[in-house]
Amino acid sequence: MRVADILRKKGSSVVTLPSAATIAQLVESLDDNNIGAVVVVDDDQVVGIVSERDIVHHLRSGRDQTSALSDIMSADVHVVTAHDDLDQLALIMTERRLRHLPVVEDGALKGIVSIGDVVKTRLEALAAERDHLEDYLRKAP
Repeated sequence: MRVADILRKKGSSVVTLPSAATIAQLVESLDDNNIGAVVVVDDDQVVGIVSERDIVHHLRSGRDQTSALSDIMSADVHVVTAHDDLDQLALIMTERRLRHLPVVEDGALKGIVSIGDVVKTRLEALAAERDHLEDYLRKAP
């Protein structure tokens, strides 16, 4: 299975904000969209990603919600392509402790994949395999 398989099912919609947006705007966007991360985009280029975890670290240090996303975002964004393998993706997410990975093709943001998307897809594949095996056993002489 590939990242493209996930995007086909969930769609390619991605919530983005500019790096100049405030923490307050980020919190509102996360809550309104019921998501855990936002991709930071300036001039149609992915420049960062910011998650709930980043907000917690920021607020715990005593800073307020008027700071810009550029102050807290992870600028070293690991991205994937639609052709990347899900097993490899799961390994990267686990080893690097990443919960969200933007999907980028030819420099353009095409989607986002979460660890929940990967787990859901793997569970669906395992269920389909189980059903196939059970059907095979029922038909065996």
